[in-house]
Amino acid sequence: MSQIPDDLLYTEEHEYLKPTDEEAVYLVGVTDYAQGELGDVVFLELPAAGDTFTRMDVFGTIEAVKAVSDLYAPVTGEVLEVNPALDDDPALVNADPYGEGWMLRVRMDDTAELDRLLSAAAYRELVGEG
Repeated sequence: MSQIPDDLLYTEEHEYLKPTDEEAVYLVGVTDYAQGELGDVVFLELPAAGDTFTRMDVFGTIEAVKAVSDLYAPVTGEVLEVNPALDDDPALVNADPYGEGWMLRVRMDDTAELDRLLSAAAYRELVGEG
């Protein structure tokens, strides 16, 4: 069974949004369920700091032994930081998806978009663990 923390928000495409101490700034990554389905992550293609995207834009790709998948922006905003640890060790996404395996730190343009994301309970239902 996957870890699905109650304090995060989720997308139907298996990304999560984790609040930070800064207003309208969140960490983005893939869920424990997603990394488990993908298998061993071997490469990530991520945007650069300063890049902007609209909700549901493809912001990168995740390559695993089993498959390559697009990564979708959970919200509209600007990339403030890309996790530098993933350059050397993309497997952090497997080992600690909600901790050291985060991908982006983003500043949202419109926090009303949070209402379009899934709660932990709704995400559990989506992946059949509810």
